[in-house]
This record gives sequence, structure tokens and C-alpha cells, in this order.
Amino acid sequence: MRDGDRRAARDVKPPQRTMAGPGSSAAVPLLLLGFLSVSSVTADAALSAPLNVTIREIEVNSAVVTWEILEGDPVIGFAITQQKKDARMLRFIQEVNTTTRSCTLWDLDEDTEYIVHVQSVSMAGSGPLSEPVLFRTPKESEKMASKSPDEVTMEEFGQSAQLRAGELIIIVVVLVMWAGVIALFCRQYDIIKDNEPNNNKDKAKNSSECSTPEHPQGGLLRSNV
Repeated sequence: MRDGDRRAARDVKPPQRTMAGPGSSAAVPLLLLGFLSVSSVTADAALSAPLNVTIREIEVNSAVVTWEILEGDPVIGFAITQQKKDARMLRFIQEVNTTTRSCTLWDLDEDTEYIVHVQSVSMAGSGPLSEPVLFRTPKESEKMASKSPDEVTMEEFGQSAQLRAGELIIIVVVLVMWAGVIALFCRQYDIIKDNEPNNNKDKAKNSSECSTPEHPQGGLLRSNV
């Protein structure tokens, strides 16, 4: 090397370590936020939105949500967002470690419109939301009117069976009581019937002892003094 190059090399000082300023502490939350954002993007990319979201068995206060998922998605659970159409309050339902593809919504209000979204859940987090599904719960009067006369629910069937069993027990008890009354009457009747000839004999005997013999010519027999 030439002398000029040697001097330039000697003049270059090594970098000095400096203390971290106040601005460097703000970099830690930013790094964490960036990490969470990357994790969320990774989870969304790993899962697909649920398909064919359907509302079934709509009752006055309940309904059943069903859906499907793509094959190969590492799904370990689901998350459901339920919201009234004209309200801001949300209800969030999440369940993991399950392979079910349906969920029952309870405590619904009658004659109310609801919006439902479904998400798949994996080990990395939740996937994207499904397309919104809108449904309306019926009124109590509408539900009762739409029920056919021949339609019987399990609860009504159980109540009807209980009523029939109670009526059957009452009928059996009444029949047993009537049978007992009839048997008692027949027994008393037999006793009365058996005692009737004896009573007739006693009456005949008493009448013969108390009667006075008559004279063949119609006069009374008198003893000679």
C-alpha cells in the first residue's frame, strides 16, 4: 500500500457504541405489533372462510347454524359472531378441539332479524369471516298457527303420555272400587237371602202359637166349668 492509503486507513476510526435514546424504546411495541400482524396474516392465509353457511330449525327463541369447510384446512374449532340487525351489540361464540360443523343459537328474541358470521379456528388463530347470513325469528303466534294439527313435538307427546297414564290409573282405581262395592252388595244379599226362610219359619211358628182354635161350627170352644 502507498503512504496515502496507509494514512487513510489509520484515520478511519472504529464505530463507537452509543447509549439507546428514548426513541429506541418505542421500537419494541412496534416490533411486537408487526409480529402479531404477520401472525394474523399467516393464519388468514392458512384457513379459508367457511362455505354454505345455512340457518336451519328456526324457532321463536333458537336457531341452528351449519357450515362446511375446505378439505385440508387445519381446523380445530369455530367462532360465530351473532348480531341483531338494528343493534350494535355482538355475541361471540367460540369452541375449539371439536370437529362439529353446526352450532345452536339460544336466547333469541322473537320476531327479530339477526346477522351471523362463521370463522374457522386453527392453532395459529382465526381465519377470515364467512359471508353474512341474515335470518328472522318468527312470532309465537305465527309459530303456533303454522303448526299443523297432526304435528306433535316430543315434549307434547311426553305430556300426553303422562296424562294418559294418570287417566288410566284413575280409571283402574274407580273400577276396583266399583268391583269391591258390587262384591260387598252380593255378599250382603246372600246373607239376607239365607236368613229370609228362617224368618218366615219363625213368623209362622209365632202366629200358630198365638192363634185360638176355632169350633168346627163356627163357635168357640169353651171349657166346662
